[in-house]
Amino acid sequence: MLSDFLRDPFWIEIENWPLSWEIGGTWLFPFIESIHVIAIAMVVGSILFVDLRLLGLAAMRYPIRDLSRELIPWTWGAFAIATVTGLGMFITRAASHVLNPAFQWKMILLVLAGANMAWFHFRIYRHLDGAEHMTATPLQLKIIGSLSLFLWAGVVLAGRWVGHIV
Repeated sequence: MLSDFLRDPFWIEIENWPLSWEIGGTWLFPFIESIHVIAIAMVVGSILFVDLRLLGLAAMRYPIRDLSRELIPWTWGAFAIATVTGLGMFITRAASHVLNPAFQWKMILLVLAGANMAWFHFRIYRHLDGAEHMTATPLQLKIIGSLSLFLWAGVVLAGRWVGHIV
C-alpha cells in the first residue's frame, strides 16, 4: 500500500509541471534553497532558545511563557517560509524524493517534532504558572526540551542528506 503510494506516477507528473522545470532548471533552485536554509536556521534557532530554557540551561531569568510568546511568531513565520521553499525544491524531483530514505526520515522527524511542540503548547504550557519561578526545572519540561532538540537536529541532518542520497 505505502509502496504503491510512493511509486505512484503522480509524483512524476509533479516533476513535469512548468513551475517544476522553471525552478529546477534556473537560478531559482539555488536561490530557493538558500532561503530555505535561512528559514530553517530561524526555526531551529528560535526553538533552541525555548528548549534551552526548558532544560534550565539558559535564560533562567525569563519566564518560559514570556520567552515562548515572544519567539513563537518568529518560529511560525520562518516555518511558513521553510515550507513554501521546501515545496519549491520538492516539486523539482518529487518522484525521487518520496523514495529517498533521508527525505522520509526528515518528514517522520518533522511530524514528531511538531507533535512534541503541540504537546508542550496545548497540554503543558497552560500549567506553567508554578514552574515559571522554580529554580530547578521540572523533569517533564527537561524531557520535552531534550526531545525537541534531538528531533530538530534530526530534521536538519536528514534534510542535509536529502540531496546526497539519489
